[in-house]
Amino acid sequence: MYAGILFIILYIVFIYYKKFYVRKEKSSLPTYWPIFGMMHFVLLNRSPIHQFLTEILKQSGGTFLFKGPWFTNMDMLITSDPANVQKIFDVLGDGIFAAESKSWENQRRTIKSLMNDTRFQEYVATTSWNKVETGLIPILELVSETGMEVDIQELFQRLAYDCSCILALGYDPTSLCIELPHLPHEKAFADLEEALLYRHILPEIFWKLQRWFHVGMEEKFGKGKEVIDQFLLHFISLKQQNFKRILDQREDFDLLTSYMRVLAEKGGKDTLSAALTWFFWLLTTNPAEEEKIRQEILTYLPSMKELGKWKFPTRDELKTLTYLHGALCESLRLFPPVPFQHKAPLEQDVLPSGHRINPNTKTVLSFFSMGRMESIWGKDCLEFKPERWISESGCVKIEPSFKFATFNAGPRSCLGKEISFVQLKIVAAAIISRFNIRVKEGHSVCPSTSVILHMKHGLMVKVSKCV
Repeated sequence: MYAGILFIILYIVFIYYKKFYVRKEKSSLPTYWPIFGMMHFVLLNRSPIHQFLTEILKQSGGTFLFKGPWFTNMDMLITSDPANVQKIFDVLGDGIFAAESKSWENQRRTIKSLMNDTRFQEYVATTSWNKVETGLIPILELVSETGMEVDIQELFQRLAYDCSCILALGYDPTSLCIELPHLPHEKAFADLEEALLYRHILPEIFWKLQRWFHVGMEEKFGKGKEVIDQFLLHFISLKQQNFKRILDQREDFDLLTSYMRVLAEKGGKDTLSAALTWFFWLLTTNPAEEEKIRQEILTYLPSMKELGKWKFPTRDELKTLTYLHGALCESLRLFPPVPFQHKAPLEQDVLPSGHRINPNTKTVLSFFSMGRMESIWGKDCLEFKPERWISESGCVKIEPSFKFATFNAGPRSCLGKEISFVQLKIVAAAIISRFNIRVKEGHSVCPSTSVILHMKHGLMVKVSKCV
């Protein structure tokens, strides 16, 4: 504790000196200072953290060694080099997040079997469509008729939350309705995401002191975790009480029920909402692309033309929406819902870029930066171009996972990738075919400080029906 207090005092002195006596350097690359390392650069630039990392990586050739303050164990290698990403994911094995244990491999195998079950895939698509039809569309119709403004990011968060609860727990919290009720467990997830990012950028001693004194982000983290634990415990207990019925009944396909059934027989909420929010913002800034998508939807899903006679689009029909698929990939490239990850080697290693990493040194993979690198995507990397994902024959172009790492890469590739595209297409097709979405004039759009790439101020929009 004394070391932490001393560090804070020294840091205040340093900031005072830096502000009044040191002229601003021409390079935006962080400067190493004795004792403090490069920490001052992170704290002074933490608000636009993802763009900040991108500029550093552009100037440093795609990989940069960040040196943390003395005694904080915060040294980390930050990279956007696809070759480094490929190697890091290739050597990690088949676990879900970290291949440290046979347990994780078994869990991945079990979940993979559930994801590949056609009945579960149909359940996901039907659930998503029903929630759009009964929850999202009525709200958009109301605001279009009244001329109200609405935070569409909040609507997408509630949509994703309801769908996630249905798919994971078999329970619909009905947060997406005209009343927009306050649900403590839904808000708790956002608090945890914000606190987790601060654990990445603050010295460990800082956030541990916050946790000890129950203040700051750690106070929110503790309260949020308690709310979520109680929420999940309630549904797990209900499932356990009805264990025999679960084994006998085959109509329930939520993950908790399915997982319990598989174990007995054998012995991404927020990412969806973030993806949809950035996608619709990109459409409002690229109206020509939006119209191309709308015409494709009305051409290949003719039932979309008949208001009041909507029907659920099949997976095969959704696969015909090539331009929509390309637009979604472009949005995910520029605004990946999970903007970065970090890994650490057990032994010393050398990456393809030539950088040596020591045991347990964090290697930060900036997926946000990768989508903005000319060396990876060309000089037009900052442009929204759905054509980038369409081949000359008109088919969807597949990019290597270590280049387009939004869904992770190699053995770490996301098991729910195809299901995610089905959900995204269902929501996009239902909205674009019926409504025009326009961002409120003067609304500030920037990423939030969170491990999930939400918009900091939401996305206030006006909604009108298509003619």
